[in-house]
Amino acid sequence: MRHTVYLSPGMFGFGRLASYDYFTHVQRELSARMRARGMEVVTHVTHVLPTASIRRRALTLAELVADTCGGSDPSLGPIHLVGHSTGGLDARLVASPTVALALPLEKLAWRARLASVTTMNAPHFGTPLATFFTTASGQRALRALSVLTVLGLSFGSAPLAIARALVATFRGVDRSLGLKIEIFDRATHSLMGLLDGVRSGEVREYVKEIGQDQGAMVQLMPEAMDLFVAGIEDRPGVLYQSTVSMAPPVFARARPPLVRHPWTAASAAVFGALYAVTSQVDPRYPCAAVTSTENERALAQVFGRLPEASANDGVVPIGSQIWGRLVWAGLGDHLDVLGHFYDAGPPKLRTQHALSVEPPHVDWLFSGSGFGRRQFASLMDAITDGMMAGAR
Repeated sequence: MRHTVYLSPGMFGFGRLASYDYFTHVQRELSARMRARGMEVVTHVTHVLPTASIRRRALTLAELVADTCGGSDPSLGPIHLVGHSTGGLDARLVASPTVALALPLEKLAWRARLASVTTMNAPHFGTPLATFFTTASGQRALRALSVLTVLGLSFGSAPLAIARALVATFRGVDRSLGLKIEIFDRATHSLMGLLDGVRSGEVREYVKEIGQDQGAMVQLMPEAMDLFVAGIEDRPGVLYQSTVSMAPPVFARARPPLVRHPWTAASAAVFGALYAVTSQVDPRYPCAAVTSTENERALAQVFGRLPEASANDGVVPIGSQIWGRLVWAGLGDHLDVLGHFYDAGPPKLRTQHALSVEPPHVDWLFSGSGFGRRQFASLMDAITDGMMAGAR
């Protein structure tokens, strides 16, 4: 049987940019597991702007599926949607029977083949970080973080100046907004110099588009997601599963001096600042739903007790990440779960040949989670098991 899998990136995400594939590890591992079970698998990655409105992103995803899946004939095999972060919301929006996507019905006929929707660290009930990103300083911080993500994953590190400016902004010591803006713009521009002409052009266009469309940031605010949840329904007969993670609270709050390399220390400081913003809890909009007994039991079993409402992966509160059946939970940050974690050995400038053999694991957001190959394998196993169950 052939399975067709569509991967949708989230906040700070992209399909392929600066010669780097955002989903390279997930795509590789899910495909390997399905083939090991005797299944044929075809994967596609959605190329969407990470900060565009959820509806615009979902429309892009729906069109990609319609253009590549082959039609609605069940004999063509099941379709699976896998979304990380905001990408999980795209998948839910596309699957929902109550949502109008401005597409002809024949372009959505493939939903008869939809077997599963998997959301990884998705902000189903919003995130306080989105509220910060709608401020003047936050908008530039978002652009800087996006560029750092591209460069961090491409090279394993990046200049420290912009990381330090980010930490200062998150900590609210903005005595001179004009100066801060100048620092961000100058540092972002200088980062482009690390790339060759072709890749620099790609990243510049990427940053420009982020500045022009940040609709998702408004929509991901907890107050706005309250309405999203009320208007979206699960599609009958489709398996909905979620995976969640959180950073070690002690590390994130205290940020002990566990690292010596200057870039790693700066990265840890950026993560700590992100964690602090995301840990804010509004009792009116707590970024969490009433958790099922089964999911609560699963969380308590993994972490020893139910995580606090402030627990998060540096971008999304853990309570906001749960939707449907919880199939995996553990310590890890927002990018760890994609295979972007620290692996033994110094970061190396990657070549196309090395990427074709086995893409290296690179971690640019240092959270001290200890997430590694074993945890990633367990996560991929859980997602694959759920997808197979949905297909049955």
